[in-house]
Amino acid sequence: MQNVLAALGRIAMLATAWFTTLSAQGAEPKRGRPEVIRTAYGVPHVYADDFWQAGYGLAWVELEDYGARVAIALVDGRGERGLVFGHDSIEADFGGRQTNARARAMWPQLSPATRDMYQGFAAAVNDYIAGHRQEFVPTIRTGFNGWDVLANEIPTANVRAAARLLERRRPEPATSHSSEDGSNAWALAPSRTKAGHAILLRNPHLDWDAGYYEAHLVVRDQLDFYGDFRIGGAFAVVGGFNHDLGWATTNNAVDTDELYQIPLAKGRNDRIVLDGRSIALTRRRVTVPFRTRTGVSQETREFWSSPFGPVVDRRHGRAFVLKAAGAGEYRGGEQFLRMMRARSFAEWESAMKLRARITSNLTYADRAGNIFYVWNGALPALPHPPGRDSTIIQVRSERDMWQHLVPWDSLPQIRNPPGGYLHNENDSPHFASLEAPLDPARLPANVEAPSLGLRGQHALDLIGHAEDRFSLEDVVRLKHSYRMLLAERILPDLLAASIHHLPAPPEDAMLTLRNWDRTSAPNSRGGVLFETWWRLYQANVQQPFATPWSIRLPTTTPSGLANPGEAVNLIRVAADSVRHRFSRIDVSWGEAHRIRIGTRDMPVGGCRGDLGCFRVLWYRDEADGKLAAQGGDGWILAVEFGDVPRAYSVLAYGESSRPDSPWFGDQAKRFAEGDLKSVPLDRATVEQQAVRRYHPGAKSQ
Repeated sequence: MQNVLAALGRIAMLATAWFTTLSAQGAEPKRGRPEVIRTAYGVPHVYADDFWQAGYGLAWVELEDYGARVAIALVDGRGERGLVFGHDSIEADFGGRQTNARARAMWPQLSPATRDMYQGFAAAVNDYIAGHRQEFVPTIRTGFNGWDVLANEIPTANVRAAARLLERRRPEPATSHSSEDGSNAWALAPSRTKAGHAILLRNPHLDWDAGYYEAHLVVRDQLDFYGDFRIGGAFAVVGGFNHDLGWATTNNAVDTDELYQIPLAKGRNDRIVLDGRSIALTRRRVTVPFRTRTGVSQETREFWSSPFGPVVDRRHGRAFVLKAAGAGEYRGGEQFLRMMRARSFAEWESAMKLRARITSNLTYADRAGNIFYVWNGALPALPHPPGRDSTIIQVRSERDMWQHLVPWDSLPQIRNPPGGYLHNENDSPHFASLEAPLDPARLPANVEAPSLGLRGQHALDLIGHAEDRFSLEDVVRLKHSYRMLLAERILPDLLAASIHHLPAPPEDAMLTLRNWDRTSAPNSRGGVLFETWWRLYQANVQQPFATPWSIRLPTTTPSGLANPGEAVNLIRVAADSVRHRFSRIDVSWGEAHRIRIGTRDMPVGGCRGDLGCFRVLWYRDEADGKLAAQGGDGWILAVEFGDVPRAYSVLAYGESSRPDSPWFGDQAKRFAEGDLKSVPLDRATVEQQAVRRYHPGAKSQ
């Protein structure tokens, strides 16, 4: 068997060398260029004859709109930050060079279509830099290949997190992933829609510099996909729809790895012992070049690995080995491309069964009327209780370590449930449907614990009951709900507790809270005071709620105030803080909270998910005391799957990060007003709405 594996490895290396030689010699056949049509707000529609052209066109429009950021992603894929920026930037290069070697070795295993997309993407970066040298630092060298794009999409084992666990033997302080980076996703079955067609809502929440990019890719007779990509990659994360189906991703908490403690062989630090058998550890020396003021220098580091994963440390006769599911997985782009090309649920699920996407909830809808949800991930089938990033597992046999993934059919998933809806707001999978909840006892032990945050509860309230029907326009309107569910849950208790409290809280503060509509709408007055008070209260009490969240009451808890006296005392402190910052207690939400992009400065509504907002925004402090949106809602897509898909979208910060671009922040006003643009899909409509058309690749472009 070892001889066979060695032979296969030699074949892969020879094939990679052949591809490398062809590229270096310019032997790749000359390719045509795609046509790009930009419609309103600069959205690119790329029309290609093949997948190489599609990759070329996607990279070119990203470069036009984001410039050097695209090229730096490929620099990272080659592990060459040090060569571009100097010694301070080499840290990631040690891993980057190893990942690039993995990408090159596995390159021949990818399908021709996937390789073509990557190669076209790389070719566009090379051509664009050659024609626009003034936009790039002179130390960036070209000659990028498809595997450089691929390498930046390959996941790696989180050795740093394992090292922190080893040092502290305790987990990081717990935080709610549903309150920060995350997303909303809905799928409504035909039974819940006015037109009798399934509807999908995609609404990721990340910082506004995370690189979401709206685009339409068409490959003649092979692909017609509209959705979002990530700047600097062909397939890093993809969500959207084609003529027949679509999907949304939301972050989940898949525990993909375990840290194992294994005995070292007596008197040796280069061998471990399992099942009484001595097994060699492998040492790899990685050299990284970096730029200096006078030329190029280099630094070498040593890395140890085992047949089961990287060695995090060796001490006191033990090796600590991280076994990470999905580390080195190179087929993520292949899976996304198959999903983008799928025409039915069966084809889409077949693509998902590649298991190359190692995290994320997937929420799905299609023209046939199916809706589906899966808590997806490279989940190890554990022979022991899960370590959950807080426990090191001691083993003496290979049987004590996980050997394979939990089967696809055993992952938490729901298809076409009663009630006609599915949703996820980064909570656990258990309540994706209240009518078909998942029993924790029937799921693998290392699935995340049951949870349903206020944002998810808000979503369920908006979705309503089986008799409620929605149009696509209704879904867009509900997406922009300004309700602050936390206030609905606890403000009555706060007001009641203040009535007989001594000393009495400030009357103007109480009047503001009593008159507040309990929303974060731009014109609403009272929300700024409430959030300021809540943050103070959270910081001063160990358990804020009288009734914490309970799996038995998932949609009505948490509720009440655990410490009403302290809560009322802090109203005065909050009022003083708001008055000092904004000159008045009843400042409107939109006066305090702004969208500031370039010269644009406008009021906006929305708040953090832990306050129970479904329209999620978080903000940065500004010098004038205001708060400017920097993350949360930004990219929103809603699509109805009739015979011809109908869709709306908005990208709050615009298609381009270049301040001199007409598409820099030009969608901000629409976003602030909750107004999505209609998505043109068929070629005739795209032609009618064209504001620019060209074939990328010319230096003048």
